This record gives sequence, structure tokens and C-alpha cells, in this order.
Amino acid sequence: MGVCHLSECNQPEGRIQDETTPRSQDYPKIGMVHGSSPSGSVWSEPSLFAGPVEVDETYMGGKHKNMPKAKRKAMTGRGGVGKTTIVGAKDRGTKKVRAEIVESTDRKTLHRFVEGVTVSSAKVYTDEALAYNGMARQHDAVRHSASEYVRGHAHTNGIESFWAMLKRAHKSIFHHFSAKHLRRYVNEFAGRHNIRDADTIDQMNDIVAGMVGKRLMYFDLISELAQ
Repeated sequence: MGVCHLSECNQPEGRIQDETTPRSQDYPKIGMVHGSSPSGSVWSEPSLFAGPVEVDETYMGGKHKNMPKAKRKAMTGRGGVGKTTIVGAKDRGTKKVRAEIVESTDRKTLHRFVEGVTVSSAKVYTDEALAYNGMARQHDAVRHSASEYVRGHAHTNGIESFWAMLKRAHKSIFHHFSAKHLRRYVNEFAGRHNIRDADTIDQMNDIVAGMVGKRLMYFDLISELAQ
């Protein structure tokens, strides 16, 4: 990145430059790196889960009571109305997590997610949401609506603990997750969860390696129009 002396950086726009002075457009723009990590990295996406696997959804967004009255009136329904939906899976064998933002919690969407993160022989545990029925996986569910949270091996406590960690970070550290960047927050926390047993130096090395060739421009970061 180019560096200039303060007296030069404060020159008014349109200042005449000689041929040896780099122009502003010649400097690399400041930005943030983003994207997936190289193959073999401790940050790499985990392999398909062999199970048992817990699957659940959660919702991120402001509390209705804190929203402007006009926005509250425009919303109808309960639960996740007006919020962003995240579906996640935790493999009890490896203790790794996968999470993804989805547009809907209908049967097609949830089946696609589950079948995309698990091997065909995996046993999957969920709550009693009807959309999970009929998956091409062994499946058992607990009935949260009947205050049933554990029945033998059937429960979703592991993935729910991941949601709790994500929401504690939202409330205590970040205070706000924009819908535009929520995918990055979710990926960060899933990645941090999955590499928590790796040595710190390995985590740092792979973060740096994952930056190569990837950059998030500051304009794209803050602009509501840039997608």
C-alpha cells in the first residue's frame, strides 16, 4: 500500500504531480479480505457429517418491541417474521458445525441443507417441525412444543448451544449484525467453533494464507447499494 507524508496527503484535490509521484489511482485501495480458506487449512469447510447430526434453525433480527411502530404494524405472523433465518447442523462425532442463511424453512430448503451436509447413512435429530419429515436420512425428533427436550439420544442441545454463542456475541460484542453481512458473521463463528482445538499459530497462519487474492473493498463493505 502506498504511503505519503502528511504534508502531501493533505494537499487539496487537483494538486499538480510530477512524473515521479504516483497518482492516487496507482495505490492499491484499502479493503478487507474475504472468501474461503485454502484446501487443507484448519479453516476449511468440514467434510460431510457422518452423524449423529443435530439440525435446527434460528432467527436473527431486532426485537419487535424495539422496532418503530410503523414497522411492527407492517409485520404479520409470529416467530421469525421480519428476521433472517439461519439453519445449522452439528456433528456429534467431530463436534463440527455447518450453518447457512436460508430464505425459507420449507421442506425443500431444509431437505436440501440436511442432505448437502450429511452422508446418506447419517442419523439426524431435529425438533418436531413438519418440514423435516420425509428426509432421505434416518430421522428422529423431539417435541419441544410438549416440553420434550431429550429422549434417549434424540435432542438438539448441541446446535442450540452454538446458536447461544452466536447470539451472545451479537448482544455483548457486536450489538448489530446487518442482514447484508450476516453470512460473514455466521461463517466466522462456525469457523472459530470448528478450529477451537487447533494451535493458535496454525489458526493465524491459515488466516493469512486465506487472504491471498481476496479483498473486500471498503465501499462494498459499507454501501447499502453495493451487493
